[in-house]
This record gives sequence, structure tokens and C-alpha cells, in this order.
Amino acid sequence: MPIKMVIKKSKVPVKIYTDEVQSSALDQLINIANLPFVHHHVAAMPDVHTGIGATVGSVIPTKGAIIPAAVGVDIGCGMIATRLSINATQLPDNLKKVRLAIEEAIPVGFAKHKSIRAKNSTIKSLNKVLEERIITKHPAINKMMKQTYRTWTQQLGTLGGGNHFIELCLDENQDVWIMLHSGSRGVGNVIGRYFIGLAKKDMERHIAQLPHRDLAYFSEGAQHFEDYVEAVHWAQDYAMWNRREMLRLLTEALRQVLLPFEITKEAINCHHNYVAIEEHFGEQVYLTRKGAISATEGELGIIPGSMGTKSYIVRGKGNPDSFCSCSHGAGRKMSRTQAKREFNLDDLEKQTEGVECRKDKQVIDEIPGAYKSIDEVMENQSDLVEAVHTLKQVVCVKG
Repeated sequence: MPIKMVIKKSKVPVKIYTDEVQSSALDQLINIANLPFVHHHVAAMPDVHTGIGATVGSVIPTKGAIIPAAVGVDIGCGMIATRLSINATQLPDNLKKVRLAIEEAIPVGFAKHKSIRAKNSTIKSLNKVLEERIITKHPAINKMMKQTYRTWTQQLGTLGGGNHFIELCLDENQDVWIMLHSGSRGVGNVIGRYFIGLAKKDMERHIAQLPHRDLAYFSEGAQHFEDYVEAVHWAQDYAMWNRREMLRLLTEALRQVLLPFEITKEAINCHHNYVAIEEHFGEQVYLTRKGAISATEGELGIIPGSMGTKSYIVRGKGNPDSFCSCSHGAGRKMSRTQAKREFNLDDLEKQTEGVECRKDKQVIDEIPGAYKSIDEVMENQSDLVEAVHTLKQVVCVKG
């Protein structure tokens, strides 16, 4: 489907791939589009909804500046998925043992591994930049963590909370896939919060001139610009490695409870909360994707639904109006508080029928009914991606 709405009330237009947008999300998009350094236009994906700092599902090209709150605090959050050599007929009839094996292998919420599980070379490489370049210049980051050096190393290969998840899925051929959603854990959160605060402090004299104080930014050449670029890319690398490590640990755990299998497809590992340097509409820009994935021509990506609906492996079409991007998921249509108010355990049981997962009040805010229709989201971005595989979960572990 083509662009559904074009808003021209701002310095640059806002191009939106859905006609269902909350008024608060529209306000956020217009605020972003009024900033003097935004290039050409702002794009909003079909899963667009109100966020903190900036709209979730927005793609923001900037020249000579980056907005830390637009990147957010779960820096590098994204997806990884791979296909296994077994199919549905080779899975056990009762999948509870599989779910328990996943929960045993991967700490969730604030939990961490009891010891470092990742390769020493990975830890050393990440630590060199963090300790010698980032924390040396910004020791307050270490104080904010209120943690020892070992904490982030032991969180490498852990899920986190909120809407992060691990799933065992079946595709249209009944082949089995592992898919998971996670980011840069506690260390990424601290880096994000620190630099968002620093941007506001640096702009204290001028912050009243912004459309919203959360849109405080670092300008190229300013005191902390390069430090933020280095820190945000470190957190993005950490998130990428975190997903790889979880996939490795999951593979080990599942081999104990499933028939022998091999990985038959190279893992697709993509960010959906991040900033990158790219060229669009004749200019090199800092492109922030907040709740959006890269969808350049031929590029594979992952678009999850909710814990009871379909997800998709997609191939990008390289659409320039979306800045070669697409949605990062179904997108919420109601807040967590509203979901808890409107749904009960019976609703959760019905909406996750056939899925081996927790079905208690702790996960009601993640009920499928709290999310937009993934089918509508996919229909609205047919100009941006094509579906390569359709996945449906049979096991889901929530953070």
C-alpha cells in the first residue's frame, strides 16, 4: 500500500503508512518534523504509536545532529531468528518441557547468568571500548549502573523484561524456527539515560525553544557529540552480541530436549532502535530508526506480531520514501495499564490458545489484544517489504 497520510503542518512533511494514528503520536511526529536539522521528511511506519521522547515507529533523518531520546534507552533493541532442520512432526506433543528448558537457559527480567557465558574475546573487545574510552570520559555512567564490572558481562546472553521474548515457531512449511527479541540490557539503558540527561543539560539555556524538552540534541562538533556516537554504537554492538549469545545458549539447551537438529539458515539479526549513518535524498544523514528496521532492497528482516499471532521474515524493497525502512512489529494499540484494565486471564487463555507460555496476570499487558493487527500492518507496508516466511509460535517465553 502507498503512503496513507502526509502531514504538512511542520518544517518538513511527515509521511505516514497508516491512517490510524493516535493524536499524541501525531503531535510527537510534528514536533520532530519542526526541528531545524531534520532532512527532507519524517516517515512513520504502520505500527506507529506514542513513545517516550519520540514516536515509536518513526524514521528520522538528521543532518549534523542526533537526538538521544529518539534513539531511546533500549539502544540496539531488535530481533534474531534462524531455522532449524526439524519440523512440527518431530516436536514433542507436550511442549512444557521445552519452555522450561528455555527458561532455565536464559535469565529474564533483571536476572543475569551466575558466571560469564560469552567468549572471552567478545568480553575483552567490548570491555576495551567501554572501560578505556566511554567510562574514562564519563565516569558517572559507572556510578549510575550501581553495579560491578561483572554485571554487564553476566547479562550478555540474557533476555530482559517488558515485551522481550523468546519463541519456538513453525513456518508455512511446518519447519521449526527460533526467534527472539532483546536489546542492550542494563548497560544500554544507563548509557541512554545518561546521554539523554547530558543533552538536556547541555541545552539548558535553549531547551525552552524546542517543541519538547525530550528533543534535546547533540550537534556535530559540540563537546559530547562524538562521545555519544561512540557510546551508542557500543551499545548497539552489545545488543547484537547479546542476541547471538542467547541464540547459542538456546541451541545448546534445545538439543537436550528435542530430536537432533542443525541450524539450516544463517541467523537474521536486526536492530529496530538505533542510529546509523546512511545516504538518503542526496545527503549523508544520521538516520534514527525508533521502532523500525532497515529494509533496503533484498535485505532480510524480522517483523514479529504478538504472543498469540503471526510473525514474518521479510525481504526489503528499498522504498526511498520510508528511508528504506519498515515496521518493527505489530505495534501497541493500548497502554499496558489499559490492557490490564480491559483484559482478564480468560481472555489471555483464549488469545494464546495452542501456545505453550505463561498464562498468568503478570503477562496480561502483553496479551495479543493490546496490539494492532499484524495482518493490517503488513498490508499497509506492501510497498516496503515482501513476506518470505510466515511464522506462528508454539512456545513463547516472555521477559
